[in-house]
Amino acid sequence: MCFSASRQRPQTRTPCFETHLVHNDIVRRILLILTAMIFIVIAVRAVLVPDQMASRLGYVLTGSNGHSEFYAIYFAVWLATAALAILAAFRIRQPLIGELVAMFVLAQPVGRLFALVRFGLPEGVLLTMFALEAVGGLLILSVRPSA
Repeated sequence: MCFSASRQRPQTRTPCFETHLVHNDIVRRILLILTAMIFIVIAVRAVLVPDQMASRLGYVLTGSNGHSEFYAIYFAVWLATAALAILAAFRIRQPLIGELVAMFVLAQPVGRLFALVRFGLPEGVLLTMFALEAVGGLLILSVRPSA
């Protein structure tokens, strides 16, 4: 609960951080649809040019295991994330779905931070992705459905 400086009653049912967020269904829906579109494009690229995409990400795909793992993540998980983002965009009044999308998006830069400690900052396209993932996930969390 938030308390004011005077001796008034505390605000009820509104966490302190909520008062500093944007409440806009349209903006949140746009962010979620944009997120879905980005994940769909990545998934399609993973199917069309897996070796080229893997190479840009620092992978070399060898054998059925390498391709299987690559498709599991960059095709299946990314399409599932896109589907969740689309669901969240259509069910905008159920903010938990959008927060789950943000969690999936933000899990990526968190993982990159763990790698940063041991291996250094990502380079090239991954550095751009790192920034976009962090900003995108935080934007989704900061734009709430309208009251």
